[in-house]
Amino acid sequence: MSQPQTPEQALDTLGDCPPGRRDEDAGEGIQCSQRMLNFSDALLSIIATVMILPVTHTEISPEQQFDRSVQRLLATRIAVYLMTFLIVTVAWAAHTRLFQVVGKTDDTLALLNLACMMTITFLPYTFSLMVTFPDVPLGIFLFCVCVITIGVVQSYLLMVTVILLPYVSKVTGWCRDRLLGRREPSAHPVGVFTFDLHEPLSKERVEAFSDGVYAIVATLLILDICEDNVPDPKDVKERFGGSLVAALSATGPRFLAYFGSFATVGLLWFAHHSLFLHVRKATRAMGLLNTLSLAFVGGLPLAYQQTSAFARQPRDELERVRVSCAIIFLASIFQFAIWTTALLHQAETLQPSVWFGGQEHALMFAKLALYPCASLLAFASTCLLSRFSVGIFHLMQIAVPCAFLLLRLLVGLALASLRVLRGITRPEHPPPAPTGQDDPQSQLLPAPC
Repeated sequence: MSQPQTPEQALDTLGDCPPGRRDEDAGEGIQCSQRMLNFSDALLSIIATVMILPVTHTEISPEQQFDRSVQRLLATRIAVYLMTFLIVTVAWAAHTRLFQVVGKTDDTLALLNLACMMTITFLPYTFSLMVTFPDVPLGIFLFCVCVITIGVVQSYLLMVTVILLPYVSKVTGWCRDRLLGRREPSAHPVGVFTFDLHEPLSKERVEAFSDGVYAIVATLLILDICEDNVPDPKDVKERFGGSLVAALSATGPRFLAYFGSFATVGLLWFAHHSLFLHVRKATRAMGLLNTLSLAFVGGLPLAYQQTSAFARQPRDELERVRVSCAIIFLASIFQFAIWTTALLHQAETLQPSVWFGGQEHALMFAKLALYPCASLLAFASTCLLSRFSVGIFHLMQIAVPCAFLLLRLLVGLALASLRVLRGITRPEHPPPAPTGQDDPQSQLLPAPC
């Protein structure tokens, strides 16, 4: 069915198989699992991210205020979204653990993997039922059935491929040798494997899953523009005298919100990419923090929806700005936490250039601390200057990308200024006193007691 391997062997087989080895494996009915893993990572990242859509499509009429009832409704839906996101990422982590020890697959394992993926793709529908009908138990029941089915299929895969298959293979081989005589040993023997839950996650699959989430979030931002902001030809003719430019200018604030939100997603991905360029391996704590960061990255379409409603519902702009700042802060602060967690075991998890005192340490600190500091400062400023909350938020959206462009220069200037201040505040050491060996007059004086 499949061949268990040690994690090191499994990671070695993740790349493309050599042509000769591929032909030999095809003759035995097995194949490298890299393409199936790419498909699974892409599908799981899509499913984990699109479950924010029922939250973003919460209908709030222009006459309805952003009061306690609306806040409670959004909070409930966000909590259910976070729970579902964590369930999907737990399924992805279990899938990653499984295929770190299963280096190759056959048709049976591939079909079982498809069955597991099909069950996972049904989760957004059950999630929508839970959100739309919170008082009806059918949605919760279907959601629980999906989660249990995913766990059963993955447990079955783990038991068969890792625990039972080696012993079944040994028994089958012994019986065949007794009946047909001893044969040549297989080129890929199946051995007994001990499954270690404390092995680090595959860094490549963590990056692939994260890239999928960021890419899908960036794509979801355009859906509202494509759906709601394409003018109707009849309205353009009647309200704007046939001028398409005038019709598009009426929805200009939504386009500005889209560009600002896309820049936020792109720069958060850039910070994530810069961090994992220097990561050697991903520990369990780093994987958990990455999951939490991605969960709030998946909430950025909700932040975009809040900012695009400034022009339509100006009386609720303060609450919407605070919601957006909170989402951006939580998405970025967990990125910063990944790095600080990696620094605790920097010799094992990070490249030497970003260790304490390393060449890139200060620059990496600035990249990962920029969005948490900017969003926290914007949130605090809205508490003091609530009348200018929209201007403060747009200023943050403009200032942070500009700071990213000049970040290396700004960090270099800051370090140079610190060296100059340290040289000014540190007293100069006086020159050493003469020892008397080079002074002929001192040689005539008696030595001090």
